[in-house]
Amino acid sequence: MSTETTVVDRFKAAFRGYPTGVAVISVAGPDGPAGLTASSVASVSLAPPALSFSVMDSPSALVIAGADSLAVNLLGAAHADLAHDFARPGGPRFTPEQAWFELPTGEPALKGAQAVLRCVPLHRVPVGASTVVVATVVEVIPGPSGGRLIYHERRFITG
Repeated sequence: MSTETTVVDRFKAAFRGYPTGVAVISVAGPDGPAGLTASSVASVSLAPPALSFSVMDSPSALVIAGADSLAVNLLGAAHADLAHDFARPGGPRFTPEQAWFELPTGEPALKGAQAVLRCVPLHRVPVGASTVVVATVVEVIPGPSGGRLIYHERRFITG
């Protein structure tokens, strides 16, 4: 086993054991809404309010990385199934049962999300097969407090 493979394997194992919050990033794409589950959302700055997340090469990720605006839907305990749906190819997305609505500016937003953060990208930084997006938060739509949803050891855990 090469040293690089050892580092990559250990890196993946280290982050599998590091619990993170869960969000669905959503955009109004050219062919309809697009979205994916993200566990990489992080606060970057308060002045201006900004966050970051990373996406890998997938059809939804490419639409999100190129969008002029997006919504970061912070999920709570009631959204574990939805997080799973948006994390896997072919999962149901933007169905009426999932309770999506359109913001006045066009982005899909999740009714009942702990918060919806409407954002405008500032920077897109390619890193390997991923793109790190840094975005300014231009609107915060608070939602109900709904318990915790975290991603840990490749599972969505509520609490």
